Amino acid sequence: MAPPPPNVVATFLMWLFIFLLSSFLSCSHSTNPPQLSLRKQASILVSVKQSLYSSSSILQTWNVSNHASLCSSWFGVRCDDDGKFVIGLDIANSNISGSLSASVSELKTLTSLSVAGNGLSGELPRAVGALRRLRHLNISNNQFNGSMNEWNLTGLSAIEVFDAYNNDFSGPLPVGFADVPSLRHLDLGGNYFSGAIPAEFGNFKTLQYLSLAGNDLSGRIPAEIGNVTTLEQLYLGYYNKFSGGVPKEIGKLINLVHLDLSSCGMDGEIPRELGNLKKLDTLYLQTNQLSGAIPRSLGNLSSLQFLDMSNNALSGEIPRELSQLRELVLLHMFINQLRGEIPEFVAELPNLQVLKLWQNNFTSEIPPALGGNGKLREVDLSTNKLTGYIPKTICQGRRLEKLILLNNFLFGPLPEDLGDCPTLSRVRLGQNYLTGPIPRGFLYLPEMCLLELQNNYLTGSIENEPAKRPSKLAQLNLSNNRLSGPLPPSVGNFSALQILLLSGNQFTGKIPSQLGRLKSLLKIDMSRNNFSGVIPQEIGDCSLLTYLDLSRNQLGGLVPPRVSHIRVLNYLNISWNNLNGSIPKEVGSMRSLTCADFSHNDFSGRVPQNGQFTFFNSSSFLANPLLCGFASNPCNFSSTDSPSRSDEHRRVKSQVPAKFKLLFALGLLLCSMIFAATVVVKTRLMMRRNSKSWKITAFQKIEFRCEDILSCLREDQVIGRGGAGIVYRGILPNGDQVAVKRLLGIGKGSSHDNGFSAEIQTLGRIRHRNIVRLLAMCSNKETNLLVYEYMMNGSLGEVLHGKRGGYLNWGIRLRIATEAAKGLSYLHHDCSPPILHRDVKSNNILLDADFEAHVADFGLAKYLRDTGASECMSAIAGSYGYIAPEYAYTLKVDEKSDVYSFGVVLLELITGRRPVGDFGEEGLDIVQWAKTNTNWSKEGVVNILDPRLINVPLEEAMQVFFVGMLCVQEHSVERPAMREVVQMLEQAKQPYGVRAR
Repeated sequence: MAPPPPNVVATFLMWLFIFLLSSFLSCSHSTNPPQLSLRKQASILVSVKQSLYSSSSILQTWNVSNHASLCSSWFGVRCDDDGKFVIGLDIANSNISGSLSASVSELKTLTSLSVAGNGLSGELPRAVGALRRLRHLNISNNQFNGSMNEWNLTGLSAIEVFDAYNNDFSGPLPVGFADVPSLRHLDLGGNYFSGAIPAEFGNFKTLQYLSLAGNDLSGRIPAEIGNVTTLEQLYLGYYNKFSGGVPKEIGKLINLVHLDLSSCGMDGEIPRELGNLKKLDTLYLQTNQLSGAIPRSLGNLSSLQFLDMSNNALSGEIPRELSQLRELVLLHMFINQLRGEIPEFVAELPNLQVLKLWQNNFTSEIPPALGGNGKLREVDLSTNKLTGYIPKTICQGRRLEKLILLNNFLFGPLPEDLGDCPTLSRVRLGQNYLTGPIPRGFLYLPEMCLLELQNNYLTGSIENEPAKRPSKLAQLNLSNNRLSGPLPPSVGNFSALQILLLSGNQFTGKIPSQLGRLKSLLKIDMSRNNFSGVIPQEIGDCSLLTYLDLSRNQLGGLVPPRVSHIRVLNYLNISWNNLNGSIPKEVGSMRSLTCADFSHNDFSGRVPQNGQFTFFNSSSFLANPLLCGFASNPCNFSSTDSPSRSDEHRRVKSQVPAKFKLLFALGLLLCSMIFAATVVVKTRLMMRRNSKSWKITAFQKIEFRCEDILSCLREDQVIGRGGAGIVYRGILPNGDQVAVKRLLGIGKGSSHDNGFSAEIQTLGRIRHRNIVRLLAMCSNKETNLLVYEYMMNGSLGEVLHGKRGGYLNWGIRLRIATEAAKGLSYLHHDCSPPILHRDVKSNNILLDADFEAHVADFGLAKYLRDTGASECMSAIAGSYGYIAPEYAYTLKVDEKSDVYSFGVVLLELITGRRPVGDFGEEGLDIVQWAKTNTNWSKEGVVNILDPRLINVPLEEAMQVFFVGMLCVQEHSVERPAMREVVQMLEQAKQPYGVRAR
């Protein structure tokens, strides 16, 4: 058969080319999104707006009539260069609540969508998965919920960044993400995902950032994770509880820069394969149960800057191979079982700034060259067995801020250089064997806040520095040394001083009158010295003083009546001196004075019988030969004295006929009933008249009106009464339950709003799983109503101290303690500015259906404007039995006041007792009772355990009690921060432990 002519073949090939080209163009056109007009795109955004709620006018520009300016003036909208299509939508951090409408998926040209940092809730629309051009999706810091596991993620074929951090998603991790070809950044942290990390997560091809931290994940970390060699940052810690230890396959992630496996319950040894991660600059393994030796291979991590292995069970010595970590800035190995010497090379690391090795078994001396690199800022080597001298170079770079070496065996003098270290703010060198004088200028450093030198053998005197006026020193502890000479007048320059402890020294001379200038003083202890002269009357100007001990000195003269000006003084001890004259009767007017000791002096006359003197023990007046009027030495007076005029008056007054008294009482009762009835009727009329003037402000997506809430305000629905209002349980028309808190209205000119302003400002902004959720607010000119999510199991106090207390087994109690601590930690450390609760108690910790804890009742919450500074309140806020000592007496609060109250809650959980009233002795509270019955020993916790508890792990109970005792320390500076409380409570959970019962 003859071949076709060449021109026929050419014609065929040309038509074939045209056909294929038209087919390609047709296919390409079919994948393009429909060409929507600006008006249509505007109407889509208006549809999205319908499910969003904002108290501001931030979305006011979203109006179809304004569609022509869609690309120029609509808030958060970004268009392409031609101004025809919406390609970006960013309404992040705009205080918007509600839900995200599925209509957003109609904007097919979107490449970027961010709704981060709002209060959006509900499920994330699955239709979002059809946005094939979307590259960046950020929904972090909201309240989206539901499961992602059934999502079809293949539609997000162009997605590069998916950020869902800090939401309420649950269920297993979505496996489909592993099939997204261009994904670089995946953050699913801070949710409720559970189960194991799927092995499919080892299939990512381009992933650089992966965070699964802060979920409820368990099981083993899959070995397949080592296949994702593109990873640069990996976060798997915090609240997850993994088994099986650190997989050695992580050593294959050769591009890894940041690895965080902290606080996730891992045990076993640290795999030596981690030494292959040559690009790593951050390695966090703290707060696990890792054991064994530190791998020598970690010395290969030549780029490492931050290494934290603290709070584990690591043993052995620090390997010398770590000397190769020349870029190291931070080294944390505290709370382990490490031993041996602290290697010399640690002092030679050129960039080291923070060194914390406390609570180990290190011996020998501190490397003499420590601090020689000139960059050291923080050093904590406390609670080891270190000997030798404090290095002279410790502050060579003049950058040292914290020096903590307490509880060791250090000896020799303090380096003279410390007196010329202007950045020092926190120094704790107590419980050592240090000798010699205090370096000149050391006490007067400008940034010093805390200085502890107690329980050493320091000698010499304190220099007088009248020209220096340090304004930050809050606590000075020089007790139990061998210091001598007079106390210099310049001590009056410590304007911020709160605690002055000088007991157990050899000070002489007069107590300087300049102490009266210290208006912030809370405690003075000058006992067991050789002070002479008189008690300066200026000490009465220390109006915040709660504790004054001048006992066992050589003081003489009269007790100045001006001391009675200290209206909050709680403890006064002036025993074992040479004081004379009469005891001032003005002392009796000091209502706060509960403990006083005037014994072993030369007082004369009669003990006053007024006020507080009637409560003091007779032992308070012993060994005063010329003093009478107390139990062991009564005064003798003539029995023939005539009655006083007041007795005569009382006798005449008693002759008033009883029937007139009865008639007067009945009349008063009748008037009271008429007044009460009038108030009730007027209130009901006011509610009816104003029912149409109610305004609702939503903080979440809601399906109710103010009328629905008003119908809940019935007396039979009351579930609680607090200092700021009444709480009702309400059932909405759709069957949902809510809690309604009714607050009194704010009248014109009122200076007190019953905590409403603080509560609404606080709860309207915060988002945390362990803080009660505010749904909405209803208000009019007379009344304010706050609508909360309903907590089915009520308050912890009601359950714990009621018939259901036995249901709260030890595991539930420990979990409640940890969850409540997390809520408070969020307020203190993650809110800006920090937030104080100011009324932490078991009745303000609510329990949902699963007995999960939620911190509630912010009627007393208040912002701290200046971090770290105390704020003086106008009145005492808090509840009896929970109030920190410094708060009750001085009205000064900071976050440590909340810590004290939380410590009381921990003691409640351990003992099952109320804070006050259950101890058979008037004035005894749970803190004092617990200290007495345990002898301050955590092993004594078995003596105070709730008898309703059975099978309690002894180690856990001891740890929780230890945390509780730290929280209720008398001095606020000695209490831990809430972040530290959370870590210690999480550490308390033992996988296996000795059982106490």
